Amino acid sequence: VQLQASGGGLVQAGGSLRLSCAASGNIFSINVMGWYRQAPGKQRDLVAVISPGGSTNYADSVKGRFTISRDNAKNTVYLQMNSLKPEDTAVYYCNADGVVRPGLPYEYIYWGQGTQVTVSS
Repeated sequence: VQLQASGGGLVQAGGSLRLSCAASGNIFSINVMGWYRQAPGKQRDLVAVISPGGSTNYADSVKGRFTISRDNAKNTVYLQMNSLKPEDTAVYYCNADGVVRPGLPYEYIYWGQGTQVTVSS
């Protein structure tokens, strides 16, 4: 199973970016999908998560600016980021939690490779 993230880049403050992350491989189902970010010298923090039914949870710092969504048929999660601020600069990682694989008794957690988001002031 692999998670491939895309959509990062350099944007001016106030701009927008849309991140995508597609999970591929032998997957039966995925429970929660989400985005985390890690700025230089800081820990990795939750940005937003979404359940299979569409329930969402956001970090306070991004509420009202970021929107997480998913396409269950494509095992893909998105993060629409608007009104970006320099403090949003970080490497963004996608996450798939509770991944059920055919024929295996356990649930797995997978991380994407990270995509850099840089917001200039």
